[in-house]
Parts: sequence; structure tokens; C-alpha cells
Amino acid sequence: MIDTRRLIAKRKRQDLVFNVLGIICTLIGIVTLVALLLDLAASGLGRIDWQFLSSFPSRKAVNAGVLSAWVGSLLLMLVTITLAVPLGVAAGVYLEEYSRKNWLTTVIEINIANLAGVPSIIYGLMALGLLVYQFHLGQTLLVGGITLAFLVLPIVIVATREALRAIPTGIREAAYALGATRWQVIKDHLLPYSAGGIATGTIIAMSRAIGETAPLVTIGALTFIAFLPDAPVQSQFPFVNFKWLNSPFTVLPIQMFNWVDRPNNPENDFHRNAAAAGLVLILMTLSLNAVAIVIRYRLRKKIKW
Repeated sequence: MIDTRRLIAKRKRQDLVFNVLGIICTLIGIVTLVALLLDLAASGLGRIDWQFLSSFPSRKAVNAGVLSAWVGSLLLMLVTITLAVPLGVAAGVYLEEYSRKNWLTTVIEINIANLAGVPSIIYGLMALGLLVYQFHLGQTLLVGGITLAFLVLPIVIVATREALRAIPTGIREAAYALGATRWQVIKDHLLPYSAGGIATGTIIAMSRAIGETAPLVTIGALTFIAFLPDAPVQSQFPFVNFKWLNSPFTVLPIQMFNWVDRPNNPENDFHRNAAAAGLVLILMTLSLNAVAIVIRYRLRKKIKW
């Protein structure tokens, strides 16, 4: 005969042990992150000022800045999100709502899941061979954006599919019962209701893309650049300029790598610049995520279940 009390007590002890281990692991991660941030702030916070943000890189650490790097990062994220989000959402909608469930779609789903775990440098090698050498697009912002879009595309696809799966089946059935077509169901019901989940996946994807270095170094992004690309918006007709897509570029992670690789001495203190650039990168990532979270909140607020 099973002793119910002893069994319940045993399960409670197991739950307690699991909870304690979970808290310890969480605290280890948080303490490590806080220690790294404090060390980064102690080294680079005093270096951040308007001169640092508005100056180009220099051979002298005291005159060096990150203007070309943070502008390049923003423009690169603009290209990446413009390419990755529409393609990823369209692919997720097709796989979840249109495609037939057969061996081909199963193979596609497995490959999408596997692509999400492929090392980023593989995407850089692919872009180098295909976009730079085969299509002769050069080491430009367009090539960098396409490379990072390929990198984060599986994340957006998976997030889109999971967001669509989370919508109750009754919404689909009710819409079909009222005579709506499949596209009307997707456009008027599924996409608005899943917008919050898709936005969450996009935030995760962009957070990964903005810190990537290996694929950009592989395709030949510059480590020292003393000019800015042309502005995407201009005052004259047609008011939109696409020349900046063909401009060479650098980004904050590459600039940090370049400074960290230099000797660390008081006369050549590029390591403090690297720490300051790391703080700027963190602040930029948090700012972009905050904007995306606000957009997600407003999208969810408009939805009436």
C-alpha cells in the first residue's frame, strides 16, 4: 500500500531542492552580469561625453570617438530589420497556415530549427562567397544587412509560427463560419492577435544581430573609418536616398575589437575607449528594445479579444 503522506512529502522536498537550485543558478547569472557591467562602467563611463560620441576614430586614444561606429550600427539594423521581418513573418505564415503537412514541410521545419543554431561565422562565409565574390556587391551596408538578416531570419520565422499557434482555434473557426477567406482570417485576425509575439521574436533577433562581429569581419567590414554614409533621407525630391546602401561601414563591436587588440598602457589607453564603446552598445541595444517594447504594448492594447 502506497504511503500518500510520505510520497507527498518527498515530492515537496524535490520541489524545494529544484527551486533552490534554480534560484542559485539565476543569482550566479545575475551577479556575473552585474560584475561585468560594473567593471565596464568603472573603466569606460568617464570616457563617454559628447566629444566621444561625435568624433571619428583616431590614432590617439584621447581624440578617438565612435561616431562612424554607432551610425553604422543603426543603419545596419535598419537594413536587417527591413529584410528579416517581412520575409520571416511571410515564411512563418505560409508554413503555419498554407503549407501542407507532408515530408517536405517537415524537412523545411527541421532545417529552419537547425539554422537558428548555426554559428554566425558560417553566415559570414556564405555572404563572402555568394554576395561579395559571386554577385560583386562589395563590402557594403547592403551586404552586411543581408548577412545579418539571414542570421536572424530563423528566429523571426519560429517566433511567428509560435505566435500563430497560440491563437485560439475558435477565432479561426468563427471567422470561417462568417464567410471570411483564408487571407482575410490571417490579415484581419491572426496577424493582429499575434503581433505581440512576433514583436517579441523581432526584439530577440535584433538584440542578437546588433552585437554580431564574426560575420561582418568575414565579409570585410572596416575597422577604421573616418566618414559617414550618405543620409537615407534628403531634403530634395524624391526625399529618399539609397546611395548609403553601397557605402563601406563599421559597427560598434568591430570598433571595440580593434581597440581591445591594441597595447594597454597609459599613453595608448584604447582599452578605456573599448569599455566606453561597450557601454554605448549596451545603451543602444536597450534603447532599441525599449522602442520595440512600446510598439508591442500599443499593438496589444489595440486588440480586443
